[in-house]
Amino acid sequence: MKRLLQTLCVAATLSFTTAVAGNDYVNKNILISAQEAIKLIGDEKVMFVSGDNEDVYKLGHIKGSVEMYAHHLHHSDITGDMHCAPLYRCIDNAQEYIGSKGISNDMMIIAYDDFKGPNATGVYSFFESYGHKNIKILNGGRAAIMAIDPAQKVYDAIKKELKAEKKIDKKARRALKKKADLSAEKIAELESIRKMSKAKQKEIKARLDEAAKDLLVVKGPEKVSPKTYRIDKDAINFNYIAEKHEVKKAVDDILKNGDKSQFAVIDTRAMSEIIGERKMDNCARSGHIPGSKFIEWSKISDTKNKKSFKSADEMQKVFDHYGVTKDKTIYAYCMVGTGRSSEIVTALRLLGYKDVKVFTGSWDVWGNDMNLPLKR
Repeated sequence: MKRLLQTLCVAATLSFTTAVAGNDYVNKNILISAQEAIKLIGDEKVMFVSGDNEDVYKLGHIKGSVEMYAHHLHHSDITGDMHCAPLYRCIDNAQEYIGSKGISNDMMIIAYDDFKGPNATGVYSFFESYGHKNIKILNGGRAAIMAIDPAQKVYDAIKKELKAEKKIDKKARRALKKKADLSAEKIAELESIRKMSKAKQKEIKARLDEAAKDLLVVKGPEKVSPKTYRIDKDAINFNYIAEKHEVKKAVDDILKNGDKSQFAVIDTRAMSEIIGERKMDNCARSGHIPGSKFIEWSKISDTKNKKSFKSADEMQKVFDHYGVTKDKTIYAYCMVGTGRSSEIVTALRLLGYKDVKVFTGSWDVWGNDMNLPLKR
């Protein structure tokens, strides 16, 4: 079994390496590959943090990781006031929350989600804003780990075997429902098939349970031992986050100067949100920020290959199409900031854009402020 796992691991790693080749990002240090990350699972100085919600986490998460749902990382009241903007949370609240997840200042943080990217980038943006130094985004997320985990290959093969055996049992069970049309000999044959199938299923399930112990992506609730985490006010990183007044100045300039403006604002949401068709919870108004460019986050995420980002060439073509150039200061927003807009901002940074910021609080803030303009 051990030799088989090693062989499968090598084969999967080679396949994965070929798949990611050619993604020539300028700022590669933001990301970590599955091949690198898999070596760090179980390291006490490394914490994998899932940005997906609790339900998704319970259905499958990297062993030893914790859940910090990206959509809940920002903290605002019912009116959309974040109190400590542009920070996602006030310092005392943030450090208490981070510590409650068993994270200490000296840990390496590897942010991940299913594979799409938004929730992982939300976690990345959150930690980076508070000055945490050692952070990475797992490109391809949980799916990338599963793809190269040799134990997953073994587990899936056994699971397939169990499924096939259940089909045999099901077929025999259905046939026995028509006993009146069957001979005693045929009935005995079908009952024998079912008996043997049940025994076989029991044996396969035992092997499946044993194989599950070696999996790197597991099911179940979060297990965490709280730690102390401290945020240094002087180390807070405001380079990639912005609040509403800063964004408002950019909007005024865009409305005045159009394409000649030194600013760009990107709405990363779905069109139903942009045109105000979809009403969001706890938000007084729907619509979009005037002068925004509409670049939905899904244009950047590589769903075909299950990677968090498309290749550098593909992403650059998207931004070029919308006139998002490196000489501008760029703001991206979604509903809350940690998610779709952080995906776009991270993509821009991967491409070498320097002046890019997440509008923290995003539409949750803008849509609740009656003094700010909007369009539908």
